[in-house]
Amino acid sequence: MSGGGAWAGVAVAVVTAGYALASKRLARASVTAPIVFTVCGVFIGPVGLGILDLEKDAGAILVLVEAALTLVLFTDSFELRGRDLHLGRLLSARLVTVGLLLTIGAGWLLAVLLLPGLSGWEPALIAVILAPTDIPVCRAAVANRRVPPVVRHGLTVETGVNDGVVLPFFLLVLAAISGTASSEHGLVGVFWRSLLLSSAIGLAVGAVVGLLLHRAWVADWVNREWSQAVVLAVALASYALAAATGGSGFVAAWVAGFAFAALLRRGTARNGTGPGGHSTDLVGRFTESLASLLAAMSFLVFGAVMLGPALQHLTWRVALYAVLLVALVRPVTAAISLVGSGLRLPTVAYAAWFGPRGLPSLVFGLLAVKEHVPAARTLLEVVALTVALSVLLHGVSAVRLSDRYGAWFERAAAARGPRLREAGPAEQG
Repeated sequence: MSGGGAWAGVAVAVVTAGYALASKRLARASVTAPIVFTVCGVFIGPVGLGILDLEKDAGAILVLVEAALTLVLFTDSFELRGRDLHLGRLLSARLVTVGLLLTIGAGWLLAVLLLPGLSGWEPALIAVILAPTDIPVCRAAVANRRVPPVVRHGLTVETGVNDGVVLPFFLLVLAAISGTASSEHGLVGVFWRSLLLSSAIGLAVGAVVGLLLHRAWVADWVNREWSQAVVLAVALASYALAAATGGSGFVAAWVAGFAFAALLRRGTARNGTGPGGHSTDLVGRFTESLASLLAAMSFLVFGAVMLGPALQHLTWRVALYAVLLVALVRPVTAAISLVGSGLRLPTVAYAAWFGPRGLPSLVFGLLAVKEHVPAARTLLEVVALTVALSVLLHGVSAVRLSDRYGAWFERAAAARGPRLREAGPAEQG
């Protein structure tokens, strides 16, 4: 390992250990892991100590963030259950369909109006990159048990689904931009390899290994520790196979998570034994913990190679775009998508506000740069500032707003009882 690489490793280890030692205390003060890692990243990047640089460490950086997103996509889909979808359907169905399309459209129009120098499909690419939400940026918003299940599960399902839903848009828009590596395959090639073939690979890997793990569990061939390693192997195998065939490892990993979990739980439901139900939580715990750690480290990289340099070239147009996207576009489009849902105004406001941008956006941004998008510098600056603003605003507001909203819900539920739409799913589980 070179001297620069060794110091980068030391910096990552120090920041990770430092946050871990004070994590509980920081959480009480509404200081989230993404905030800490992003700020520390700025200090170790080119504008600070110069330990980590995108030009010098591009290979290692891309490996880290791609691994993080792969595991996050896999665990998001792996953890979703019928109960989550049932309790959260009132919110998630509208946010992932109408809300997501409105967000992309509004972000596209805003990019055309505010960001000169972009041409063709580049404004659409920025809008797509910044469309997916990342609720771990403000975990307290869904971790607070005072918040009703319809909201907690709804926001969780939205995050677990919308990054996978955005992936096809990202790949197709990238292929439509002249000069990118994806454009050489054309829209038909990208659709075939990255969407259809990759989905089939993810479905096959997840289903086959899920069935094998269940049967090994029934036969008492596997212990709990090694069953966790199988989960990690599924995520990596689906990604690698899709990448080897020229497809999208992200799509494959996301689909594999659904198929793997479905086969485990289906086998348990039929035979009454196996790593399903609550046991599935234990089986996937290692992969989930690893995904969280890599995601936190990715925010360190984000602060160093994206946010720090972006702050040096900040323009009012980029700043205004970021502010409007975080503070106006998401709240308005989400609120529109919830019209007619029967949810009360505080619930709509709460769900509309907590649409944070995070890991998917920063990884898509780096991948777009890797693809040699012509407007790469503008794209990185916009993505960096938008994600940073979201990490800060959503992170520091999560604890206070979840408490205030939870208190409102308790009063409203006591006054209206089952007539309150938000209270219905809570009584069912």
